[in-house]
Amino acid sequence: MAAPTSTVDLSAALITAPVPIGHWLAILPVAHCITLGAVLLMLRAYPRLQAWLAIPGLAALALIDAALLAKVAADGPLTMVMGRWLPPFGIAFTVDLFGALMAFTAALAALAGGIYALADIGESGRRYGFFPLLMLLMAGVTGAFLTGDIFNLYVWFEVLLISSFGLIILGSEREQIDGALKYAVLNLIATTLFLVGVGILYAAFGTLNMADIAAKTGDLRGTAPLMTLASLFLLAFGMKAAAFPVNFWLPAAYHTPRIVVSALFAGLLTKVGIYALIRVMVMLLPMERQELSLVIALAAVATIVVGALGALAENDIRRLFGYVVISGIGNMLAGVALGGLGGISGAVFYALHSMVLMTALYLAAGEIARRGGGFSLSALGGLYRQSGGFTALSLVLFLAACGLPPFSGFWPKVILVKASLDLGAWWLAASILLGGFLTTIAFGRLFLLAYWRPAPIAPTPIASSPTALRPPGARWRTSLPLAALTALVVGFGILPEQLLALSQSAAAGLADPQAYLHSVFPEGRAP
Repeated sequence: MAAPTSTVDLSAALITAPVPIGHWLAILPVAHCITLGAVLLMLRAYPRLQAWLAIPGLAALALIDAALLAKVAADGPLTMVMGRWLPPFGIAFTVDLFGALMAFTAALAALAGGIYALADIGESGRRYGFFPLLMLLMAGVTGAFLTGDIFNLYVWFEVLLISSFGLIILGSEREQIDGALKYAVLNLIATTLFLVGVGILYAAFGTLNMADIAAKTGDLRGTAPLMTLASLFLLAFGMKAAAFPVNFWLPAAYHTPRIVVSALFAGLLTKVGIYALIRVMVMLLPMERQELSLVIALAAVATIVVGALGALAENDIRRLFGYVVISGIGNMLAGVALGGLGGISGAVFYALHSMVLMTALYLAAGEIARRGGGFSLSALGGLYRQSGGFTALSLVLFLAACGLPPFSGFWPKVILVKASLDLGAWWLAASILLGGFLTTIAFGRLFLLAYWRPAPIAPTPIASSPTALRPPGARWRTSLPLAALTALVVGFGILPEQLLALSQSAAAGLADPQAYLHSVFPEGRAP
């Protein structure tokens, strides 16, 4: 199929007016991550200096993303165009409320992970590039959330994929290499499917700018292979997000790296897949999403149930949490299947909650291993007697993961169940509730075995566990990020109004992207 020709005069496509200063915020988070990553790489011979530069850098990233979120919330979507070429010819960064929310939450999770890494990553890991790889990972994650070009979404996927390969094998243990291989093969297949879809899309639309694609979809619905595109993107992003039936790579890989790496992966990487799925299926291909809604809903049900049952069956805490990640992905898929303001806002809220919660859960798993000597439930016990405070903090996280009030996991499930019942999809609502029930049993089992029962007579720390031992005086490095993330989980649950309003506004902007289109084409210059 030949690409459509544009009627826009190329001589009129150059930007002549200066770019507003506020619009530089759209590209600043990515530029900051890449620049700081390069500086940290040059400081490879100074691992201590490298670490103490990375933490202020991650804090600065969170502040930049906070400023970007505040501007977008106040003024609407904003666009920054590369090379002074107007869209659809130039590459654009277009930030709406959905992307800004995801980028800010990701920055908070990364900052918590960076502080925890001061205790979890030794000098060897720092010399092998943990902090530069972390900044490159954040460049990829943030770029995916902020880009307005679908090919550049693929590029940022590749950036985060390359950096995640480096992080997952940090330590070069046999188990890590095995997990990295499984992780790499499935993600490369997904990336290939995504690239094939991008090629077909360009052949049909003659553009890669998301706003331009959204504006042209209605006109090309009768001639372009939109259902083929939607199916390809659904499969590719479903693999990235670890949705059923292509979810088996996640529990086989996420338990192998350092615990802080597992925490960052669980909090961020699958959410990039969900973000891309929502962006493409809801904003670019809304009619095709509606046609595929039953398929997406069935995949959501299977993902929820398989994840919850897997968590029930696991003995390793890290693998158990991996299945909890999968079950949460099912809840987000349910929102995509439902569509509408209720379904999409529930999926957005759940994604933000999951980014914070899953990062915190894996960091808590590191503390469990340090205090109990390993990750195996059969060998753990007596954690309640060791620390009542840590037990209370863990219980908050467990209840939030189950979707119980008054914590953050409760509200998105309420939204999704209500949206399901409003559409008559009682079976989808039942699966969400069933998943929460089974997850509650899994976490109840974890709490009883690891915390409540008496400790073994002589627990022996596992030498290969990255958190079995901790340097003296480093308590704040692990307790501070864990306490801060738990406070967010409690805050989102007790005072959900602001986050609910932001999630609903983000969903409304995706369902009706006129403000997004106007940001890219302020004078209606779309060809």
